Amino acid sequence: MKSKNLKIGPFSLKNRIFLAPMVDVTDLPYRLMCKKAGAGYTCIEMLYVDAITHENSATKKLMETCKSEKPKIIQITGNNLKEFEKAIPYIKKYDIIDINCGCPSIRITGNEAGSYLLKNPNKIAEIIKLLKKHKFTVTAKIRLGFNNNNVLETAKAIEKAGADALTVHARLASHSNKIPADWNWIKKVKEQLKIPVIGNGDIDSGKKAEEMLKITDGAMIARAAIGDPDIFSRCLHYLKTGEIIEKSFKRNLPYLKIYIKYCKKYNFNNLHRIKYISSTFFKNIPNAAKYRNQVMQAKSLKEINYFINSLTI
Repeated sequence: MKSKNLKIGPFSLKNRIFLAPMVDVTDLPYRLMCKKAGAGYTCIEMLYVDAITHENSATKKLMETCKSEKPKIIQITGNNLKEFEKAIPYIKKYDIIDINCGCPSIRITGNEAGSYLLKNPNKIAEIIKLLKKHKFTVTAKIRLGFNNNNVLETAKAIEKAGADALTVHARLASHSNKIPADWNWIKKVKEQLKIPVIGNGDIDSGKKAEEMLKITDGAMIARAAIGDPDIFSRCLHYLKTGEIIEKSFKRNLPYLKIYIKYCKKYNFNNLHRIKYISSTFFKNIPNAAKYRNQVMQAKSLKEINYFINSLTI
């Protein structure tokens, strides 16, 4: 499949296969690892604007980026304009601000943020207008609706407010991942909008990425990239050649080593998260339980690093 260039605002992207922002996953080391694997762009995981303005130390760590991460994208959420206004000085260093209007977590929707915003497309529009007034490149990530499908109304409001691109996760906020994503609605959104539309939901192979790119401007991968950053390399290879490369631990092990290397380089010491991320690489391989236990019992990043570098599979 012949790829085309995609720009979001003034920023040209190296390809059209992207890593979704995911809470507890897409920290700086993970994003850089996925960049190495070929992700066209990566994004800081969703952060609540209140946590940003209160300068919480854990939040500040998650907001870290580096020179090689271009464009620098941060995803934020909140429930009123004053909160977003207060956050402006803290987010000025980022190239693109993505508004999360899709997180279904009760912890977020209970504060009338995330997917709760889908109940009021006008509020989403006001947030976008505020950020555009401050000269940001702005995108939004939405679902089909909260309990009811209002995706076309929401998408049109987002475009009219001045957003530079839109990502559509083709499920309702009330849907679990067991319910198939309905790409027909992504296609309908793309047909009615002029800004770039990125599709998200159930993309787990090069063939699925190709199918998504036939109806959208970009394909965003979420769950399938957890423990399998090589999916970006395989998708890009398939788009270029039509050849299917099977998922394998052998192909992913070098990326796991890169992840640990970046954790050391950028002083990322959240051992609980590093153990979780590392353990996801061992899914569905021989001796998986043994390897996971080895990682989980480690008492330091140094121990995890030693164990992973000893693997020769």
